Order: sequence, then C-alpha cells, then structure tokens
Amino acid sequence: MYLAFYSLTTAPFSKETDSRHLFVSPTLTEGFARLEYLKTTRGIGLITGEAGSGKTSLLRRFAQSLNPSLSKAIYFPLSTLTVTDFYRGLATCLGEEPKFRKVDLFAQIQTAILTLFQHKRITPVLILDEMHMASNAFLNDISLLFNFAMDSENPFVLVLAGLPHLADRLRLVHNQPLMQRIILRYHVQPLSKEDVRLYLEHHLKRAGAGYDIFTPQAVEAIASRSRGLPRIINNLATHSLLYGYTKQLKTIDEETVFAIAPEAGA
Repeated sequence: MYLAFYSLTTAPFSKETDSRHLFVSPTLTEGFARLEYLKTTRGIGLITGEAGSGKTSLLRRFAQSLNPSLSKAIYFPLSTLTVTDFYRGLATCLGEEPKFRKVDLFAQIQTAILTLFQHKRITPVLILDEMHMASNAFLNDISLLFNFAMDSENPFVLVLAGLPHLADRLRLVHNQPLMQRIILRYHVQPLSKEDVRLYLEHHLKRAGAGYDIFTPQAVEAIASRSRGLPRIINNLATHSLLYGYTKQLKTIDEETVFAIAPEAGA
C-alpha cells in the first residue's frame, strides 16, 4: 500500500480527518471568527462556497468547538431529508416526540427552543447544510419557524449553508423576509497557490512524511488543476500517491499530477 511505500502512518488527505487537525487557512480562520460572532449575537447566518471549498469542514469545526453546557449543536444536510423529515428530526433532536401536523410541529419546535434557551440557558445552534436544494416554500417556512416574539428576540443560532447560488435565490422578492433577517454572510474562498503548498505540507507532515514527496512543480500543478478547492486537492494528492506507488516513484512530479487529473475529477 502507498502508506508504507512513502513511510506514512495515516492517510494524509482523508475526509475523516479530525476537525482539530485541519489546515487553518486564512479563509477558514475568518469564517470561524464570523461564526463565533454569530454565536455571541445569535440569529441567522449564511455561509456559501463552491462545492469542495471547505464549507462543511468549517461548519464541523464550529460545531465541535461549542461548549455543550452552553450550546446544543444540531446538524442537518438537506440532501438526506425531505422537508417533513427535517421538521420531525429537529423536534426529535430538541428532545420532543414529533407531532404529525405541520402547525403542531412548528409550535412544538418553537416551544422546545424557548425552553432550552430561557430555562436551561442553552442556545440551540442549528446548522442546515446544502440549502441550495431547498424549495422556496421551505425557505419561507424557515422564516416563519424562526420568528420569535414577533421577531423581537433570537433564542437560537441558525446557519444556512450552500452553493453560491443560494445567496442569489435569497435575493429574490419572495425570499426577502428571510434574507432581511440574515445578520451574517460569509463566502468561503478557494485556497491561494501558497496556501495549497502549506495545505499539502501540513497534511503530509501530520501523516509522518519525512521528506518532500511532491516537487514544487507538482504542487503548482495541484494548485492549478484544483482551483484551490480542498476536496479536489485531496483527490489529486491521493491519486498521485497511489499512482506513484504503482510506478515506484519516491517523488511525485507535475507529469504524475497531470496524468491522474481526469480520474481525480480535476
């Protein structure tokens, strides 16, 4: 296996990397700071970014940083749920036995959020990922569901995350009620060429690399083909290591990167 060939102790570019060990890029640092601000002020935030830009990694790091005695993190990726599943799942995560009618579910969820915040001094932190897949009706529901005391208080933190066109959809007239209540907006930028180099070095070092496996030209090729998107960087680096192992290449050059780019989705 390529790990032994390159004297690595773990797979350096696995998506299962603990959020504590992620490469802390400038965009991740800024995004985390914005979410920390949202946690303090409470309310609704919007996080957007291209597919593979690291949105979910940012959200995971934020959720894992929360103090469970002060915050209750609830994460839902919309791609795995129907709208009804979301409401029922949210009620369940808030410690309730879900009602059947939508109007009853709304009241149940709002009461549970208020109980956590006012009586237990715990702020519910709800993270809804892949919201670019949401219907306009669902976006309107979100605006209604998270309206407390005639919109005079926010006993919750709600993070809506998705691809860039989610922000465009929210600007449409029929989504203005929700858009106007968003107090934080942040777009996750791709990594710069220098950050790609540091990203590769960081993960290889954590995996036990004892020398520079990728040549400077290979790093440039990865930065170019990945467009700075961490998911594609991971794919390119992993496929390069696998190819290098099969060819018994102790050093990965740019020709290797270009050779495996199509199968790595770049």
